[in-house]
Amino acid sequence: MSIVNEIKKLVAITLKELYGFEVAEKDLTINSTKPEFEGDYTLVMFSFVKQLKKSPEQLGNEIGEALVRTNPEIFTAHNTIKGFLNLTVADTYWLKFLNTNYSSPKFGSSPANGQKVMVEYSSPNTNKPIHLGHLRNNFLGWSVAQILKESGYETIKTCIVNDRGIHICKSMIAWQLFANGATPQSTNTKGDHFVGDYYVKFNDEYKKQVEELVAGGMTKEQAEKEAPIMKGTQQMLLDWEEGKPDVIDLWKKMNGWVYEGFDVTYKRIGSDFAKMYYESETYIPGKKFVEEGLKTGVFFKKEDGSVWIDLTEEGLDEKLVLRKDGTSVYITQDLGLAQEKYEDFKYDQSIYVIADEQNYHMKVLKLILQKAGKPYADGIYHLSYGMVELPSGRMKSREGTVVDADDMIDEMVNVAKNKTEELGKVKDFTEEELIELYDTIALGALKFFLLRVDPKKRMIFNPEESIDFHGFTGPFVQYTHARIKSILRKQTPENGLDISSTLLKLEKDLIILLEQYPTIIEQAVTEHNPSVIAIYVFNIAKSFNSFYTEHSVMNAESEEKKQLRLQLAQMTANVIASGMSLLGIKVPERM
Repeated sequence: MSIVNEIKKLVAITLKELYGFEVAEKDLTINSTKPEFEGDYTLVMFSFVKQLKKSPEQLGNEIGEALVRTNPEIFTAHNTIKGFLNLTVADTYWLKFLNTNYSSPKFGSSPANGQKVMVEYSSPNTNKPIHLGHLRNNFLGWSVAQILKESGYETIKTCIVNDRGIHICKSMIAWQLFANGATPQSTNTKGDHFVGDYYVKFNDEYKKQVEELVAGGMTKEQAEKEAPIMKGTQQMLLDWEEGKPDVIDLWKKMNGWVYEGFDVTYKRIGSDFAKMYYESETYIPGKKFVEEGLKTGVFFKKEDGSVWIDLTEEGLDEKLVLRKDGTSVYITQDLGLAQEKYEDFKYDQSIYVIADEQNYHMKVLKLILQKAGKPYADGIYHLSYGMVELPSGRMKSREGTVVDADDMIDEMVNVAKNKTEELGKVKDFTEEELIELYDTIALGALKFFLLRVDPKKRMIFNPEESIDFHGFTGPFVQYTHARIKSILRKQTPENGLDISSTLLKLEKDLIILLEQYPTIIEQAVTEHNPSVIAIYVFNIAKSFNSFYTEHSVMNAESEEKKQLRLQLAQMTANVIASGMSLLGIKVPERM
């Protein structure tokens, strides 16, 4: 039990014994005491001062005295300021906590709770490579799944691949027109980059054709419809839907190139999936879902044959779920996918990691599933996140201004190499060790920078800033871990020692922070928010560095102090390694 929960329990008991006043522990508020006041934890008393008809000072003194008298092994002192009771926790309590947990690498993890959660993330399109925006999605999805797993949930990671539609046909027709039979192998290009180049080529050609038609007297709107390359693309989509063999063969061939490229990137960034779903397959069960909904009255058909759902009572509007020609729209395939995922895994909760541009779409999806009475509808959760931009502005795939994930990682590896060499601390590393180190620092910097911001907020990514060894960055935390490991290589703490030392302020501050780790994981689970973990491990690293600057470990004042600080170092390294692993970040032993 965390110290905060323990204090709540003791306060509830004390209120009942002193005043016969019953209060639920969850309704009590305990905060960390503000630095300007004496104490470690503060009970906020405003919620029950009126009912007990006593002044806050009298109430605080009576509760504080009772807590110290009946729990001397936990509390040593108290003071009251207005409606706040500040409590000082005994050094012996913190020392016992440290002694019990310092060597446990599993501190913070919870046993299995029997709940199953699916996390769907990544959702790439097969007409372009994975880009910087996808990286935030991938890191968020992977990290949320890992945090849930650490908290006792069974997690299933899935991915839906957007492998059909007009955007895929754009790459296909551009390849037919301009490739002269070229392949990723013949051009020595990664498959997803190769296909993405033809998506950009389509757009260049389309713009050129529109300009020519406008110069010939057409309106821009007319020209955009009549451009030969666009008409050819639309015909190709119809041919694909009819299953025309040569179009299907080209589609399979080009998608195959893209999947080979994706696999390389996924392996490099550490994304993995229990199952991949494909839009080219989910639209079929989606149509079946709509047919069933028509029979039960969830959907209705308009005169032109299109199928809709009326969501006006829910404050939305009417929503199209099937076109008049019987072809599916996005929501159709999402309904089919939701059903298929539930049939495959029977989950309790299904988390969709999708950008905030789809907030309305996800609201509609959940509402339709609830109206259809699906058992999994209430378990659907949209983890909505803000877009990533560069200091130069927003990226656009069709204009080729998107930053490919692979290029970004390569750039980050170069920045990591240059920054590390500037510090000049890698003279005793082998070539292989250096390659691994630069990769670890680069990916650590990238993941930490994209995860340290609350998912709901939009963000600007700056490669140089992300690799600063002194700022709010992954490399700063990694460097702190490596620094601690170099101390522990000289000596590890001895087991079973009964340390009864008086704690200095910076020692105590660090222990108090370490004790909060399980509560921090709980918060990250509740909020579906890895930034809670990122901020916490950064604060741990900062707190350790402050402590280590002031107090020597190996040359401590006494053997007992040395053992205490070795325990502190050991536990800090364990918590940093554990917290960073929840973000998908490796921590090096040496840097």
